Amino acid sequence: MRLEHVDVLIVGAGLSGIGAACHLRRECAGKTYAILEARGAIGGTWDLFRYPGVRSDSDMFTLGYRFNPWPEARSIADGRSIREYVRRTAREHGIADKIRFHHRVISAEWSTADARWTVRAKRIDTGETMLLTCGFLFVNTGYYRYDQGYAPEFPGADRFTGPIVHPQHWPRDLDYAGKRVVVIGSGATAVTLVPAMAQAAEHVTMVQRSPSYVLSLPSADPVAGVLLRVLPAKAAYPVVRWKNVLMGLLFYQLSRRRPEWVKRFLRNGVHRRLPPDHDVDVHFKPRYDPWDQRPCIVPDADLFHAVRDGKASIVTDGIDTFTEDGVRLVSGRELAADVIVTATGLNVMAIGGMALSVDGVTVEIGRTTAYKGMMLSGVPNFAFTIGYTNASWTLKADLVSGYTCRLINHMERQGYRFCVPTGPAPSAGPLIGLKSGYVMRSIEALPKQGASAPWRLHQNYLRDVLLMRHGRLEDGTMRFARSALAAWKSPAETHLDAATEQESKK
Repeated sequence: MRLEHVDVLIVGAGLSGIGAACHLRRECAGKTYAILEARGAIGGTWDLFRYPGVRSDSDMFTLGYRFNPWPEARSIADGRSIREYVRRTAREHGIADKIRFHHRVISAEWSTADARWTVRAKRIDTGETMLLTCGFLFVNTGYYRYDQGYAPEFPGADRFTGPIVHPQHWPRDLDYAGKRVVVIGSGATAVTLVPAMAQAAEHVTMVQRSPSYVLSLPSADPVAGVLLRVLPAKAAYPVVRWKNVLMGLLFYQLSRRRPEWVKRFLRNGVHRRLPPDHDVDVHFKPRYDPWDQRPCIVPDADLFHAVRDGKASIVTDGIDTFTEDGVRLVSGRELAADVIVTATGLNVMAIGGMALSVDGVTVEIGRTTAYKGMMLSGVPNFAFTIGYTNASWTLKADLVSGYTCRLINHMERQGYRFCVPTGPAPSAGPLIGLKSGYVMRSIEALPKQGASAPWRLHQNYLRDVLLMRHGRLEDGTMRFARSALAAWKSPAETHLDAATEQESKK
């Protein structure tokens, strides 16, 4: 059977996948490509999440594409606007007709002899299995599981007589107007939901086991507002973008080097926005340092306004059990509820859950080391996108796509058929360096990072610009070959060596 072949196969049609396709079309002219998307629409995260108030937790001047600037002064944007922005980008750059919806990738098998991947996908709508081949596989599925959010088992959940809703699966017909709502969680989703639902609900109570750091920012960037009035958008955009990049880096570096100073800064910011008698140290003083977990952004202090107005409240306590009428806490206090929302987080899933093999050897993702945070040791002609944890996702996605295009063009010019990161360097920890629950639950399933570059992630956009836009492609770590008969270890042998080395250290 003759299989359909493309030069590059992109998996995922969300923010990262659409950006990757745009880069490929712009920078690798003549390369054939296709995009496989498991869902039925463009947008990824921004199409999936439909809960009240869903919005960006990064500013849109860095979350937007570098090649297609965000067109508004509004910096914190709602989910619908972001979804439309991604879809508009796909249409304007001629990407939309390259997407094959309802195609979930099940597995991908690399053959060194043929220098190509054979990708198996299942048609969600028909159940049909599809096979494609490609020269380069580029995975843009993010790192969490789309079909299932994290939902711990709460005692007594079957006794509660009202609806229990997870934000990842928000029902369109949920009616909470005039009702009492309990939101369980303290992360970005919870602090988004509480003020949004408080506009219609009788009262919303956020129940958190432990607090998170919360930072209020204006939803409209004042600098952008001024510049967009006096300068053309093409001139204003890079200024605002770099301003936000540098401010984000400064805040992160201060958080790591002067955590006590940043703690006081964040506490004072919360204290100024709440009533004098509000116990800030109980409800807004985490047990960890800033940026051990990602801080929660509150646009225009909306969470604090809801608390001050009496429409919302925050309770820091453990949950003992659900009851027929609400929630009983460990302290014995009972909270009445008509609706319970479990904003309890995500399930992590590396590379969309697909199975990888190289020359018949199964690739165990958790035993690989990430090269430049975007390729896997011993896996040829393969890249994936995971954005920054301390800055906008798209800043890193843009660099990964640009580097991938540089790599593909270099291989074309030199006549190389495949490339593979060799190593790995000794593991120095998980790829995602946060201590959030969703990361800690999934450390074994994620790639690792090494102790030094190019295996080390520094979470620093300025360093990565130099490394990925201007650094050498043939750096002694990335191996290239023109044929399977080249005198070097095959990718399968490299992967086996890596697995053996890590096993011996256990």
